[in-house]
Amino acid sequence: MFNLPYEDRLSAWHNFRAKLETSDTPIEDAIEFYSRAPTVSIHTDPYDKSVWPSPWELILENQYDDFCIVLGMCYSLQLTDRFKGSSVEIHIGIDNKKSLTYYLLKIGNYVVDRYKIYSQSGQLPTGFMPQIVHTISIPNK
Repeated sequence: MFNLPYEDRLSAWHNFRAKLETSDTPIEDAIEFYSRAPTVSIHTDPYDKSVWPSPWELILENQYDDFCIVLGMCYSLQLTDRFKGSSVEIHIGIDNKKSLTYYLLKIGNYVVDRYKIYSQSGQLPTGFMPQIVHTISIPNK
């Protein structure tokens, strides 16, 4: 999808979201889908929600840092009927022992990052020290 012209990316993204509606593994599918996104080192300030691209701007810009990949997964899942009633948050935090910054998507009871599912019971990873939590809401389709 990511190497297509904008209108074709929108169509491919729509088709992907339609597949999520009936998938047995929608979270894993979102992780796999965004693993193919073109990556850049820094694109969006994850701490300033006012500068985040909308779902359609994200598809238009087609540049994904670690945070934008999680944001894309968030939008993709949240814009399905299957997840539209779920609580959705993005947790930004650090692991001081590993000197890592985490961008975690919490949707319903799932907690995931761009690589894997951490929890299906809503528990954040051990060692995760929260810095900020953003509640995500997207206007109705």
